[in-house]
Amino acid sequence: MTDPATELGSLVRSAYEAVREAVLERRLLPGERVTVRPFAERLGISPTPVKAALAILEREGFLVARKHSGYFVAELTAGDMRDIYELRSAIDALAARDIARTRPAALLARLGELVEGQRAALAAGDVEAYAELDREFHGLIWQGSANRRLTAVADLLGAQLRLGHNLTIAVPGRPQAGLEEHGEIMDALLAGDTAAAEQATRRHVAQVIRALERVLPRRSTLPHEEAGA
Repeated sequence: MTDPATELGSLVRSAYEAVREAVLERRLLPGERVTVRPFAERLGISPTPVKAALAILEREGFLVARKHSGYFVAELTAGDMRDIYELRSAIDALAARDIARTRPAALLARLGELVEGQRAALAAGDVEAYAELDREFHGLIWQGSANRRLTAVADLLGAQLRLGHNLTIAVPGRPQAGLEEHGEIMDALLAGDTAAAEQATRRHVAQVIRALERVLPRRSTLPHEEAGA
């Protein structure tokens, strides 16, 4: 017989993933109210685990709560994304230094394949494929760090970084520039130059922040309030 607590955790996880994917894929747009019933009906579950999932997503920054009104998709500002990407810059730089120092052959070979795949995707005009390979490129760099806590922190940032990534790939010229920056990172990693690897990584993230500042508002129009009972 299934333990009730375990079952509730599984239902909350299902609801969490369903709502988060809807936000990341922009089926729920910034500022849009998130209602419980459609998700409960689609997943065939009661409202309780959906409400629990919304509370988790609010704590993680995907949703904001408004008193007596419920949950809404967060309207991330340029400042919000700068905060997130500054953390990413530190994580990326540390991981890149680790890889440049140890130069694991299999990991470097895979990173090279990903860069070539991105180049082919852009040549074919397939921005979605480019975006997926881009996420894998950075995720692999994180995984290559010897610092296990770094990976855990990076995983927490990963989904929120997807929100920014979905915006930057639409900025004219940004995917092509990102590909060149990935090439610079690869050159430094292959050369085993830890300082150059860190610098190239930080330059790359700085350019991403600048791109985001071009497309995001300076401040949110949605007040951050706590939801009512």
